[in-house]
Amino acid sequence: MNIFDDFKFDSLIEFIDTFNTEQKCIDFLELILWNGNPISPYDKTAKVYKFTNSRYKCAKTKKYFTIKNSINLFRNSNIKLRKWFVAIWLYVTNKGGLASTYLQRELKLTQKTTWNMLRKIREFSGFENKHFLSGEVEVDETYVDGKNKNRHADKKVKHSQGRSHKDKVPVFGMISRGGKVVARVVDSVKRDELEPIILRTVELGDVIFSDEWFAYDELYKYYEHYRINHGSRHYVDGNAHTNNIENFWSQLKRGIIGVYRVVSKKYLQSYVNEFVLRRNTMNMDKTQLFFHLISNLNNAN
Repeated sequence: MNIFDDFKFDSLIEFIDTFNTEQKCIDFLELILWNGNPISPYDKTAKVYKFTNSRYKCAKTKKYFTIKNSINLFRNSNIKLRKWFVAIWLYVTNKGGLASTYLQRELKLTQKTTWNMLRKIREFSGFENKHFLSGEVEVDETYVDGKNKNRHADKKVKHSQGRSHKDKVPVFGMISRGGKVVARVVDSVKRDELEPIILRTVELGDVIFSDEWFAYDELYKYYEHYRINHGSRHYVDGNAHTNNIENFWSQLKRGIIGVYRVVSKKYLQSYVNEFVLRRNTMNMDKTQLFFHLISNLNNAN
């Protein structure tokens, strides 16, 4: 029987009613991540003994554990799983992004606590940012941060136009048409940084579409490479364009500007992970999204 037959949530109230006790959250995690076979976080090959209803003992190390402290996201957290579950549900179902201040009001926790919860969930979303791409792939780079024209005169950064990243953080992205997107915060957009990422991520010999940026000059050696000259205001030439990856950049920036306002370079990759997850799972319903994130918690780092 499909597990979705037992768990189906179309609204927040249905979700909360389903996980209305801590034990139900524990049972759900054990079902999804262990499927009836508890695994010791200290030695995955060790035999495990059930000690209490939710507590287990590793036969080799003699240490006790629960499903909660077996998962990095929840380990050492004194926050109840019920609140973690609601945070994850709101995170995956708020398409434009989820502010920590909103979560603070809903969970009755401090804003510092909900900010850290969301930071961890974003970092764990990174499992969706590790796909290998094939077919027709668009590549492009963008820059995230405030615009110089919006700054006060005494705070403007000189010589920061174009691809300069004196006041901006470069992000590099690749998207398979009809498939997944992968995006990385990078130190620069030079060829020696971008080309190795492409070679590790895109199937050799497949088709790549890019703009005229010089970092892509040598891609013809490894791929069927088509370019669009954006500098000459050419954006589409038959099948050659980068509209899909540019659409993803728009979603990312709208989310950051509209919900998060300002994002530091230190945490930018986690926000990129969040919007990669949203883009790659856009055809999933709410229940599938929640299952997808929960079932991959052990694959995130």
